This record gives sequence, structure tokens and C-alpha cells, in this order.
Amino acid sequence: MDRPLPGLAHAVPCPAAGVLGSRPPFQPQQAMMAQQAFLAPSYQFPSPAYASTPTDSQNTGALTWDMSVLYTALNSAGVATAPPSSNDWYLDTGASAHMTSNAGNLTHSHPLQLPNFITVSNGAQLPVSHTGSTPIPTSSHPLYLRNVLISPSLIKNLISMKQLTRDNNVSIEFDPSGFSIKDLRTQTVKLRCDSSGNLYPLRLRPHQTFTAATPSSVELWHSRLGHPGSHVLQQVLHSFAFQCNKSAPHSCNSCRLGKSTRLPFQNSTTSTYFPFQVLHSDVWTSPICRNSGYKYYLVLLDDFTHYVWTFPMRQKSEVLPILHTFFAYVRTQFGLPVLALQTDNGKEFDSVAVRQLLGSLGTTFRLSYPYTS
Repeated sequence: MDRPLPGLAHAVPCPAAGVLGSRPPFQPQQAMMAQQAFLAPSYQFPSPAYASTPTDSQNTGALTWDMSVLYTALNSAGVATAPPSSNDWYLDTGASAHMTSNAGNLTHSHPLQLPNFITVSNGAQLPVSHTGSTPIPTSSHPLYLRNVLISPSLIKNLISMKQLTRDNNVSIEFDPSGFSIKDLRTQTVKLRCDSSGNLYPLRLRPHQTFTAATPSSVELWHSRLGHPGSHVLQQVLHSFAFQCNKSAPHSCNSCRLGKSTRLPFQNSTTSTYFPFQVLHSDVWTSPICRNSGYKYYLVLLDDFTHYVWTFPMRQKSEVLPILHTFFAYVRTQFGLPVLALQTDNGKEFDSVAVRQLLGSLGTTFRLSYPYTS
């Protein structure tokens, strides 16, 4: 009999009668019927898109995918399920830039090379992954939303009134029923939007949605297929008879965050003011041993002057006598002591003999945090 693990609750079947009497018999059919009644209102799952024509694979029991049906299903992923309000853009006098949460609302988008953030009213910062642009159809010439910030954390699509009027040379006139966008020179109404609520949304008609009129980009297919690698993504895309928009070198923020093993390092604010205030040291191991037998190299770097000394070694145990000679050389030639020695947690430095040497000279021994050097 296996012993239960401590700290866990275990259910052990007991056929005998308990304190409250005999246990009622288990009825699996009733449980199945209750489960079916609970799942009854849900919609019916579509059947897999198998090939309808008989093939040799059906005789062997294998299944063949209909590539056209699969492509149609993938191409509509994330578009057909969008809520009706996802195409509404709200005019905002407090927004300094246009912003949206879905790249599908734009005709062109590209990833950011440098990190950027949107600061909201409570001081929180929302990360920006892409920027893009899109036109808004009007009765004459379209209006253009340029430099639109894409942040998945946003809830509504916002239009900066300042940027809209400046980029398109238009004016916006509000009234209790809605608003009108007029040409600044001729005062001709280019777009009229009525609103019955408390906000002024720029509501697009179904045939004016942006996602259905533009082909998908490589970045969008990368997200739809579950963030595969570049080699796998190219193989999958070549199996379909369609073309993607050309885009900049692929850079997925989610992939970079998912593959990171630690948080990024903060910028160092420490500084030195004279030579040998801090001396950095490390031992480098050469993959090829020289004919003279040197395989290890002790590197000493002064933090103030960035001057580097390199000492070849045959064994790591030679670090102690080299440090003893180097400290005497610095005191004799420069007339300065080494105030601090900064190194990693290698045992060639973190030893009793090295600590005794540094203690006798009054040098501070500083070890870096593990997995940071």
C-alpha cells in the first residue's frame, strides 16, 4: 500500500458502513445526464475539415486535411469573433496620439524597435507593441490616422483630436446629436457621425471594416499559429497558396518575454573617481591549450581608467601569487592602494588565502550576485 504524501488530502474508498450509516450506491447514468443537461445550451463544435473525396489515405485509416477549409478557418481567426464595438473609435481631447488594442483595425503596422509606453490617468504605463496607420472613408477624400499606437492592454480605440485635425487639416463641430468633421478651408462636411449615448464614437459601417479588406501580415500569422519559430512559420505558410504582406524583420515581444529567464538588469549608477578605486577581475578559459601550456588567463580591469592587464596561467591556482605581485606593483609604481576587488563567485578568488591577502592589505572583497556576471 502506497503511503499518502503529507500535506495533501486523499480520498480512500471505504466499502464498510460509516458513522452516518451505509453509503448510497453510485449512479453513473445520472451523473452523465446531468453533465449533458449542463452542456446543452452551448453551441455545437464544428467537425474537422477532412477531405471529402476518397483517397488512398482513407483505406489505410489516415486522415487528410482539406487545406482550403483549414486556411479559411485560420484566416478568419480573431476577425469573426470580434465584438461589434471593436470598430468604434472615440474622440478624446486628452489623448496625445491615436491608440488601439488590435492591429487588425489598421491597414499597416510594424513592430517597434525601442520600448514605448502609454501613460494613463492613474499613472500606470501600458506597453506599446506596434505602430501603424489606417484611412477612414469619407464622402470625399479619406481621413488618415497616422502613428497609431497599438497596445493590447487598451479597452477602447481612441482618436487624438489634436492629431486628427492637424494631420488632415479639418475641424470638428459637436452638437447634441453627434459631431461633424469639416474641411478647414471650405467648411464642407466630410464625415457626419450621430451618437445617442454619452460619448462621441466614430462608428464604422460593416463594409468599412479594415481587417476584411487587407491581406494578413506575417506577424498576424505568427500570432494565429501559436508563435512558432521562423523556420516552422515559413514551412507552414508555403503549404498554403497565398501571399503575405512584406514586413520588417520579425520581432515578437511575447516571444522575447517568454524566452527570458530573468528580468533585465537596471542601469548602474555607481561611479569611481580615481584609479584603482575598484578593480574588476575574472578568469577566462581558452578552448584551445597553447603550446606553452597556457590555458587560463587572468584579466584585471581598472573601473576608472578601463585599463586592462592580462596574465596567462597554466593553472587557476596561480591567481593568488599574481594578485600578490600585482598589488605590490600598483603600490610601487603608482603610489596607490587597491581599495576594492570586484569578482565573481569563482573558487579561485573566493578562498581563504585570497581573503587573508586582501585583509592584510585593507582591500574590500566584493562578490557579484550569482548569474549576473
